[in-house]
Amino acid sequence: MSSTYLIVGGSRGIGKSTAQHLLNQGNTVHIIARNAPDWDGNYQYHQVDVLQGELPDLGKTLDGLVYCPGSINLRPFKGLKIKAFQADFEINVLGAVRVLKQYEKALQQSAHGAVVLFSTVAVQTGMSFHASISAAKGAVEGLVRTLAAEWSPKVRVNGVAPSIIATDLAARLLRSDKQAEAAAERHPLKRIGQAEDAAALAAFLLQPSAGWMTGQIVGLDGGMSAIRKL
Repeated sequence: MSSTYLIVGGSRGIGKSTAQHLLNQGNTVHIIARNAPDWDGNYQYHQVDVLQGELPDLGKTLDGLVYCPGSINLRPFKGLKIKAFQADFEINVLGAVRVLKQYEKALQQSAHGAVVLFSTVAVQTGMSFHASISAAKGAVEGLVRTLAAEWSPKVRVNGVAPSIIATDLAARLLRSDKQAEAAAERHPLKRIGQAEDAAALAAFLLQPSAGWMTGQIVGLDGGMSAIRKL
């Protein structure tokens, strides 16, 4: 049976792959993004800046929501200005809060409402130069667990905590073959993540087949957070 999903940030990267995954399953997909998608598909696009624009009315029922906007702001703590912390918090946390407030009622009307938010492996695995983004994504993980409790049993809320994913957002960290190879070597599975990896997991978490999962932060990091090869 077809469901209706909203992908915030669905014009590129993980959001694009998630939207395509859900469309291929025959679902109705709405995309909210500042920039129009550069790919063809039977989606409904709404051009909105989630931090300040008016969010569209998507109808009385929404079966699932994925919030993909984020940031990668890697600098030594002494080089991070307060504005950097504020900007990371706004896009990663307050943007998600604004969207969730807008569509809470529609999610509650679904027989199997679900939400997926994105964290990072760096929240649970301390990493140098990640102070700003880890602080913001740590708040996202708290939001996941709080809303999972508050919205149960009607709406499930889960998070995905990836390591580096080969998207435009991470392009400056993967500018050369040497950088990409070094990044892959840091992971037990010896490769970096692809947008399709995250999309497949997000799509699973949205669907009734994941109906006994809520309040979870699922690692998608090539084993980085859980194992060490000797």
